[in-house]
Amino acid sequence: MLNRTFVKKISALLSLMLVIAMMIPVLAFAATGFSSLTYKNGSVSGSVYSDVYADASVGSAVYVNVYSPDGKFLTTTKAVYNNKYEAGKGWYYDIQASSIYGYGSLTVNTTVYKDGVVSVGDSVYSTVNNTSTSTGGSSHGGGGGGGGGVSTGGTISVSSDGSVDASTLTNALANNDTVTLNLSGDLALLPASALVDAVKAGKKIVLVNSNGTLTLPLSVLKLDDLAKTLGVEVKDMKIKVSIAKVTGATADAVKAAATALGGTQVADAVDFNVVAVDNGSKTAAVDFGKTYESRSINVSKTVDSNKVTGVVYNETTKKLSFVPSTFATADGKTTATLKRNGSSIYTVVESNKSFADVASHWSKADVELLANKLVVDGATDTAFQPDRNITRAEFAALVVRSLGLSSATATSNFTDVKSDAWYASTVATAAKAGIIDGYEDKTFRPDAQITREELAAMVIRAMNYADIATNVTDPQSVLSKFKDSNKIVWAQKEIAAAINAGLINGMTDDTIGSASQATRAQSATMLKRFLSVANFIN
Repeated sequence: MLNRTFVKKISALLSLMLVIAMMIPVLAFAATGFSSLTYKNGSVSGSVYSDVYADASVGSAVYVNVYSPDGKFLTTTKAVYNNKYEAGKGWYYDIQASSIYGYGSLTVNTTVYKDGVVSVGDSVYSTVNNTSTSTGGSSHGGGGGGGGGVSTGGTISVSSDGSVDASTLTNALANNDTVTLNLSGDLALLPASALVDAVKAGKKIVLVNSNGTLTLPLSVLKLDDLAKTLGVEVKDMKIKVSIAKVTGATADAVKAAATALGGTQVADAVDFNVVAVDNGSKTAAVDFGKTYESRSINVSKTVDSNKVTGVVYNETTKKLSFVPSTFATADGKTTATLKRNGSSIYTVVESNKSFADVASHWSKADVELLANKLVVDGATDTAFQPDRNITRAEFAALVVRSLGLSSATATSNFTDVKSDAWYASTVATAAKAGIIDGYEDKTFRPDAQITREELAAMVIRAMNYADIATNVTDPQSVLSKFKDSNKIVWAQKEIAAAINAGLINGMTDDTIGSASQATRAQSATMLKRFLSVANFIN
């Protein structure tokens, strides 16, 4: 009996010793810490030391993670062994994590790994402030990454060649409504096979690099159609997204276009492009339909939002035009967020336009704001003619500009719109977007002066195009306060919606004046209200 008990105790002791022996590599302790850690101009630099495994192979397994103050993962980089040793500390590995903007402080952590799996050193954390130095840290757990980018939660770091691992992206999208890709270079290559379920679920990918940020709503990707265009299967296709600073002759042309408008370019020109690609060189453009995607670029100075606008550059005409855009300043840095349903080259232009004939006019603020936004033009360089009536073609052009729409081919759907008329392309664009209708006799009557009823209808259709709710449950309850509401010919719902949304007021407290001809000032004011309600300007 005693012998059996003794044997059991010896067996238990041996088992425990075996477990301890197996755990020794995992529990191996290392002195680990930061040295000369700084955060300045969007870049964290410095070094991390460890007293174990000093060689270049371990350097490739030292991962440095950077987090925002609220714990959001921003980027990952690899520390590089620099062959430096310090007594009492160990060997040093250099740190360089760039393209981090918009934060006053950051938290950095790093862990030394053996074979990329087993930790042989404590993970250390340190908080660094912008332009200042901070060192030290405490023990925490850490993690590494895989090929095609290192992933932590909903964020993936993408290497300079743009490759993104399909399984990494699939897992990130499965667990997050929005996944952020931090690009080391100008592009990301998204495996279409990893996007199939996310497209159906309406998820988003946000791509970030030093040139700007692009929010890609995956619902716009018609993967089957794109694959068919390329002549491949979805599994053999990638979505190529690039955010690249424009240089050379094109950059010069953008600057010249801004100068031609009487403005000043105050941001780099950045090419945001989304296409489908096969394994070779064939590409297929992604059609965003009516979906407005957001992209942001850094403005080079502090600006007055009333005097700047985002613009899109047309490489064919070499001209700039308005893009819905808002501006925000944080920590002394201004960012422009531009909204548009298409790929192209974008920048920001600052203007300071004024017209002598609106100096004391009630519409002065709205007219000058929209002139600086490149939505409205003066009749001359110094006169706006605010009280002149506006034609149907002229207002259609203003609505098309306000939406930032690309011009459609000047095909004539109306018998009185000639293909060589100045407004032919504008009318075709507005008709395609559902902004305008013709008359029963198939005419558009482009030169007819527009009525307030028609004005309200066009703007409400513009709101519908931008996916902004305009429905009014009981239009008559909105119109009942106006004694002339019975004179509205056909646009009762549209006028009620325009009043409800604050886009239009009565001519007086109890008259709507739906049949009155609209002026250029009234048109500008209604468009300014529309752009504000749609959050297309601020």
